[in-house]
Amino acid sequence: MDGNTNNGQGGALIDEIADWLMDQALGKVDLATLSEQFFNRLYAAGIPVSRGHIAFDTLHPLFAAVSMEWNRGKGIETNYHPHVTAKHSENWLNSPFYAMIENDMTFLRRHLSGDEVLLDFPILKELQEAGGTDYLAYVVRFGDIRTDSGIIGSWMTDRPAGFSDRDLRSLLRLQKRLGVAYKIGIREQISENIVTAYLGRSAGQKVMNGSIQRGDGEDIHAVIWFCDLRGSVKLANALPRGEFLTLLNSFLECMAGAVLDNGGEVLRFVGDAALAIFTIDGQGNHSCKASEACKNALAAAGDAAKRISALNQQRQENGDSVLEYGLGLHIGDVMYGNIGSPERIEFTVIGAAANMAARIESKCKVLGKPLLISAEFAGKFPGQLQSVGHHQLDGIDEEQELFTNIQLP
Repeated sequence: MDGNTNNGQGGALIDEIADWLMDQALGKVDLATLSEQFFNRLYAAGIPVSRGHIAFDTLHPLFAAVSMEWNRGKGIETNYHPHVTAKHSENWLNSPFYAMIENDMTFLRRHLSGDEVLLDFPILKELQEAGGTDYLAYVVRFGDIRTDSGIIGSWMTDRPAGFSDRDLRSLLRLQKRLGVAYKIGIREQISENIVTAYLGRSAGQKVMNGSIQRGDGEDIHAVIWFCDLRGSVKLANALPRGEFLTLLNSFLECMAGAVLDNGGEVLRFVGDAALAIFTIDGQGNHSCKASEACKNALAAAGDAAKRISALNQQRQENGDSVLEYGLGLHIGDVMYGNIGSPERIEFTVIGAAANMAARIESKCKVLGKPLLISAEFAGKFPGQLQSVGHHQLDGIDEEQELFTNIQLP
């Protein structure tokens, strides 16, 4: 029997939560905020939830799934599950959700205390030991039953009597509305993941905000970073395709990771080369004054050198050849926007300054330096740089003075 007597007020509060979920689905959905507020509202409505859990698959280069766990009085905790473990771990294969999906079940209830206790999944024993008395798991699919698209989740209570009949009806009523809000939020998150992974965060945000036509863009002042792996053609010919791709990804991870960790933005990879910027004077999320942008770019160059050194040490221990690279740094005006054909466009920077950075980088091998810097950059950098003389650059009439700052460790 239903142990609650205040059904009218409780029903009205559940109606409010259902309407709130639909309102959330119509706006910008932040899944962590949505989850925390949802569980707090459930508890405030008289549903004795002590723990809530929601998980879903996503599309991201680093992880395959996201889970969120709410505990009463502690708030929400978000966890990201790598591709290699998300659907093959022992915990997943022994979970109620795996059994539910395999058997096409939409919900599963288990008493964690009392005469009807049933602990047929390892997680239930853990929840019982944590004080749980009743457990309800659910699956909400988005479309075709044959796909993995949807959400899984559970509610637990520590109330001695467990969930009442009214509690269960309320929870099962809300699960599809929660699924609707989550479906919108997951799609927004996946869209953001994709454009960030392929375009970079700032460029991706511009595209998400509507800059998708050829010619959309703006003129910006920036430090331009252009780096290139030396001897890549020889390496590609000498190594199996898989080994070469692993090598190339390791190199680009060192370079791009250093850029991102020091406030820059990677715009594109061109084979074994990478183009990045450090924006100046209010452009982008990480913009700053010219001197600060130069300092950040040089810090990234030093960081990249250390990462490559560590990678080369590991390669030498494995009997592999060391990697060499060139990096050119320049500062100037570029157009930051879309170029290409009307049907296939790319968000990048173009202009004389970008070309200059590439030409400076090409001199690294000639001069035996891993890093070369333009005179324009040196004039904005607040510290001391070492001149390596004046040199002719391809396509540039006048010789250019070049500088350097670091040596490979």
